[in-house]
Amino acid sequence: MTLERPIAPDPYELLPTVPSFNLTSDDVVNGEPMDAAHAHGSAGGDNVSPHLAWSGFPAETQSFVVTCFDPDAPTGSGFWHWVLVNLPASVTELPRGVAEDKLGGAFSVRNDYGEQGFGGAAPPPGDRPHRYVFAVHALDVERLDVGPQASPAFVGFNLAFHTLARAVIRPSYQVKE
Repeated sequence: MTLERPIAPDPYELLPTVPSFNLTSDDVVNGEPMDAAHAHGSAGGDNVSPHLAWSGFPAETQSFVVTCFDPDAPTGSGFWHWVLVNLPASVTELPRGVAEDKLGGAFSVRNDYGEQGFGGAAPPPGDRPHRYVFAVHALDVERLDVGPQASPAFVGFNLAFHTLARAVIRPSYQVKE
């Protein structure tokens, strides 16, 4: 059963425009379905974050934030799958299944599953393919003034004032009935 509702806007189309840079992955492709490895356990997946690598960001970048958001979730506010904050500017690649304790003090805030860390795709069975917007935000500060209990929306609010540039890749995922 497909849920009938309009397609939600891409969240970054609603924010002020910033320059972009390059984001690539060995695991996910823009506009293409993700492998079940990157789906949540509740959707039969392995709940493993994908490999991400970025380059071409502004020279004045002091840190990064990595996010993953599903604008197609039937919630009215989308669904945050990952918000990894305070990555040092020297980190320009995350391996598949990244261990956050090896990232120089970076940490994840609670995702919408209520957990710290990556939470894989889990659209309702039979719903249309959902878009998963992976974004790397290049920041003009070494650290955002947020803690691990901050909400993704609060991090996003802070990003609005510190993002120099953003790189985005948008794979999809669907659970068949």
